[in-house]
Amino acid sequence: MKNLRLSLYCLVLIIFLAAPAGAREASLRLLYVNDFHGFAEPYQPLGATELLGGAAYLAAAVDRLRTGRPTLLLAAGDMIQGNNWANLFQGKSSIELMNAMRFDAMVVGNHEFDYGQQVLQQRRQEARFPLLGANVRGLPLLKPYVIKDVQGVRVAIIGVVTADTPTSTHPRNVAGLQFSPPDAAVARCLKELRGQADLVVVLSHIGYSEDRALAQKVPGIDVIIGGHSHTRLEAPVVVNRTIIGQAWEHAKALGVLDLDLKDGKIVRYEGHLEEIKPSLGGADKEVQQIVRQYSQEVDARLDRNVGETAVDLDGEQTRLKETNLGDLVADVMRAATRADAALINGGSIRAGIHQGPIKAKEVYAALPFDNYLVAIRLTGKQLREVLEHGVSGLEKKAGRFPQVSGLTFTFSRTAPVGQRVKDITVNGKPLDPGQEYVVATNDFLAAGGDGYRAFGAALKAGSGYREQGGALTSKNLAYINPGAWLRDLVIEYLKSQKTISPQAEGRIKALD
Repeated sequence: MKNLRLSLYCLVLIIFLAAPAGAREASLRLLYVNDFHGFAEPYQPLGATELLGGAAYLAAAVDRLRTGRPTLLLAAGDMIQGNNWANLFQGKSSIELMNAMRFDAMVVGNHEFDYGQQVLQQRRQEARFPLLGANVRGLPLLKPYVIKDVQGVRVAIIGVVTADTPTSTHPRNVAGLQFSPPDAAVARCLKELRGQADLVVVLSHIGYSEDRALAQKVPGIDVIIGGHSHTRLEAPVVVNRTIIGQAWEHAKALGVLDLDLKDGKIVRYEGHLEEIKPSLGGADKEVQQIVRQYSQEVDARLDRNVGETAVDLDGEQTRLKETNLGDLVADVMRAATRADAALINGGSIRAGIHQGPIKAKEVYAALPFDNYLVAIRLTGKQLREVLEHGVSGLEKKAGRFPQVSGLTFTFSRTAPVGQRVKDITVNGKPLDPGQEYVVATNDFLAAGGDGYRAFGAALKAGSGYREQGGALTSKNLAYINPGAWLRDLVIEYLKSQKTISPQAEGRIKALD
């Protein structure tokens, strides 16, 4: 009997050892953030009643939620650029923070390219986690995917970034790179990964609507953790058997997704957003020290009053409508260039400013990009094309939405793209399609950023056009000043005015 029991035990042991790894039950927790944009300190957005976010509070929540269970911490892009805390150090501060928090993987977002490829290479060398970009060709520092073994569960993590990156960062930042369609890149990776992974997670920086389309188009993705659209998904959604999550923005929330697996398949999932704010208490001391160190350096350079505002300055709805801050910035641009009109993309304005004293660091936060002014001669026909493009991405809250000065226009939200703009006036007179107008903008748009091709076409149409080594000349170039950032011109204006109280003046009106 003893020998029989021993034989049965050995038989069971042999069967168990011969069983495939995926046959056993397992659990996994995914923690995720996206669109951090360097917002390491808690802040109070316009309209909020308390401070939100804060990297030290985020880190404490991560530590609490990863304790006692297998966990991966993932970032879905746009981590190193945006707020002064990151910008003044070209994202070095964000990488140090992420190293301290022990991130497992990150997909590059379009704004990871804003400092150019050489700086991105430096950030990659500093990072103790892989940077992913399966649909980016020409940049070896990015891996298409990684495979993580989490207590016997083989998790493949594929990274894809928006194919619009070449128009959402300055073209010089992505020179020589190719961005293929994300769905084709994911499908290619899935073929390579066949048999190598129990679970496939796509880290995506393409936006929520595109995540849904990806799930519909490419079967075999278990989870998509997304970014780019700053979508607040309180709970994951399922599309074509793919679980999709996204965790808002600016470290104001931490995504939590719990998975139970059996025989290599997800049999149960549960997810939510963990709210992050100081009032909930708890802060990671190591991360708090990193935040404090860089914040002190920011304050040493920018913590000075430059003016005062009698009203809140709205920099958070500039992708949707005319705002008083958008009007103010466009007015400064037109005055500095003495142009007939001025136009800036709403996506260039990234934060609002509260009523009261204005500090230099608030202006830098509102206008974080290294943009300078140019003024270009456009025909009235070309100016209409510019405005049509500006309102062509309303449904996606695209950053191309214009903030203007010296002109007014009406548009229809429901009209077909390319036929939305109706009445246009420049300096109080109806637009003349054949007349020449000088229009101020920034170098990003002049180079075709956010898809504004009409500016570049006008420059190239002018005799003597040349763009080499940073030099730009064209008969149709009326003004250029690479030596002054737009944000510094705004600061000088605020100093001269002492106190401002701009209102949205009805320069842009929706007819429906």
